[in-house]
Amino acid sequence: MHSYESQTQWTWGAAVAISSALARDLQQQPRARLLLSGGSTPAPVYEALSKAPLEWDRVDVALVDERWLLPDDPDSNSRLIRESLLRNNAANARFESITRPGRSIEEAVNAANLHAQAPPGVIVLGMGEDGHTASLFPRMQNLDAALAARSAYVPADATGCPGAGKFLRRITLTPAGLAPAHTRLLLIRGETKRKLLDRVLDGSDPHEYPARVAFLTPGAPLHIHWCP
Repeated sequence: MHSYESQTQWTWGAAVAISSALARDLQQQPRARLLLSGGSTPAPVYEALSKAPLEWDRVDVALVDERWLLPDDPDSNSRLIRESLLRNNAANARFESITRPGRSIEEAVNAANLHAQAPPGVIVLGMGEDGHTASLFPRMQNLDAALAARSAYVPADATGCPGAGKFLRRITLTPAGLAPAHTRLLLIRGETKRKLLDRVLDGSDPHEYPARVAFLTPGAPLHIHWCP
């Protein structure tokens, strides 16, 4: 657990943690692979990360999940990554958008799984107020199948899940896709999320709080970065 006194400290602390992990990967292998979550919470971190002095042309950036929207849609995670991260030094990174014009959702999932054959090194997760992470929502219709999937990505149907808002069709990372990463980070802010985190950490049923897959999935430890 990494706690900060201010959002500014949290922003730069998380950005340094991510960039340090990527730098280690770039020292050991030709390319580094980074998976990022959407939402408003991590955007300042991505903006700070964009200034890191890395060999960004050797970094592959992909998504933890995506709404079934075109990449340029203002509500898409792709748009968020392009506007917050792919600038400054990070403008040279290679970005993999899951959705594409003319691509069906099945084709999008297949493409994401093809890219996922190169295992991620660093994964940045978020947590919604309902305890979801990625696009794994409590009581989601195909949650059991997603949790048990052997593929890194699956389609998600969030019908009836308030935390999904109006974006019901999605593509999401699974625990199988999370497992290979050597660095897992969870970025959260605010007292409400901190109290929720205590409940999440106090149990082991991912059906109640799917965010539990962040620390229950075998593999790397989870580093939580929090500020008020």
